[in-house]
Amino acid sequence: MFGKLGDLANIMKQAKEMGGKIQQMQESMQALRFEADSGAGAVNATVNGKLELIGLKISPEITGDVEMLEDLVRSAVCAAQRKASEGMKLEMAKMTGGLNLPGLEGLMGPQ
Repeated sequence: MFGKLGDLANIMKQAKEMGGKIQQMQESMQALRFEADSGAGAVNATVNGKLELIGLKISPEITGDVEMLEDLVRSAVCAAQRKASEGMKLEMAKMTGGLNLPGLEGLMGPQ
């Protein structure tokens, strides 16, 4: 009987440790930067590991065509977010030893 309580205590301890690791990873992912460009470098977007846009550079040569600029900005931001999402998945795989644990992906921020 007490053996099973010991197992439960061990599982709870492991869950607490995993929670701490996830929090550390969330903090370190926020510090990571992922960049992508569009229009052959005319627009460059930078997002962090939480997929938040933190930087945007626009070449002065393309500011005349608003529609094209909007498309290039959208494209660059989406590409940077995809890179960040893939980077987050790789980091999660490292943390879990490659195990696909349900629910953990959502803990890293919006996907």
